[in-house]
Amino acid sequence: MSPTDTPQATAPITQDVLTLPRKLPEGGRTNIVGLTREQLRDALIAAGTPERQAKMRVGQVWQWVYHWGVRDFSQMTNLAKDFRALLADRFEIALPEVVTRQVSGDGTRKYLVRIAGGHEVEVVYIPEEGRGTLCISSQVGCTLTCSFCHTGTQKLVRNLTAGEIVGQVMLARDDLGEWPVQGAPKDETRLVSNIVLMGMGEPLYNFDNVRDAMKIVMDNEGIALGRRRITLSTSGVVPEIARTAEEIGCLLAVSFHATTDAVRDRLVPINKKWNIATLLEALRAYPNLSNSERITFEYVMLQGVNDTKEDAYRLVELIRGIPAKINLIPFNEWPGAPYKRSSGNRIHAFADILYNAGYATPIRTPRGEDIMAACGQLKSATERARKSKARPEGEAGL
Repeated sequence: MSPTDTPQATAPITQDVLTLPRKLPEGGRTNIVGLTREQLRDALIAAGTPERQAKMRVGQVWQWVYHWGVRDFSQMTNLAKDFRALLADRFEIALPEVVTRQVSGDGTRKYLVRIAGGHEVEVVYIPEEGRGTLCISSQVGCTLTCSFCHTGTQKLVRNLTAGEIVGQVMLARDDLGEWPVQGAPKDETRLVSNIVLMGMGEPLYNFDNVRDAMKIVMDNEGIALGRRRITLSTSGVVPEIARTAEEIGCLLAVSFHATTDAVRDRLVPINKKWNIATLLEALRAYPNLSNSERITFEYVMLQGVNDTKEDAYRLVELIRGIPAKINLIPFNEWPGAPYKRSSGNRIHAFADILYNAGYATPIRTPRGEDIMAACGQLKSATERARKSKARPEGEAGL
């Protein structure tokens, strides 16, 4: 499709992306992490659990895994010993492996985690007063090639499974010591109080696995994060936007970043498939849209590209009538980046126009820049290190 073609909202999504199966190779054990309640029930019955007991067993195992954070079947003390033995023989409770953990001067934590096949993704935890936000990934690499995003310069390898997505939440809770302790007074403090699907990848190109993972995270008998504590960020995969509300129910954020198709085609190439008008039409029809469940428009501030007063006034007109807030994101520069961050004065002038038009317009404070954990920087340091090791001895670095 050329940039001048009018995209169709019903255009099919075609992605040749491998997702690893949930089941381990023949003779191995099935990982419980990532199975929905229905899938866990089917797996337990297939392993020999009587159907009349299956619902009860699912509830028991579910609480041990997702409420208490238990990884050893022998510790599931309200289950009979023979059933615990069956579980240990046929199942496992496995998370991605934490390879490195870095802590920024501002308290941000970045985890490099290894998944099946030896691939790696990054997860970021951002502590704030009264809350903590976990930024998780949905794909290994990214297919969108947004020109301002370093993550987008890395090739897409595959989708993450539901278990690998849920596993990111669980390993962060491990590191933060957030699992409740049996017998201890109930503690309502939530260190991971919010989740944003804003890490590596486009979540709506991995919809089924993201949906299943978030259903597990929201389940009231487990991790129990409310749907309004979860925000999914998309670059604009229009056909899947309504499904996000209907099948997940979380809040929606959109990587917008431009007020004309000419500029957005360059910054967010998916715009050539679903342009601004098509995207905004889908957002206006988003189910449950209200002032209490607004759409977040993410707008990275790029010097001389999208940061003029004219852009600000144009943005106001484009989103008029959509309950929304606009997050202004100072560009997080990376080695070789083709853009510069807008000046503070320019960002504040832009914000004032939006604020005076009635929109909440927070300016995001960059977090974790010293460990390359800020927005758009994920995986970049890892990729540089990998390429450096792969470079023949004596070859000059770039």
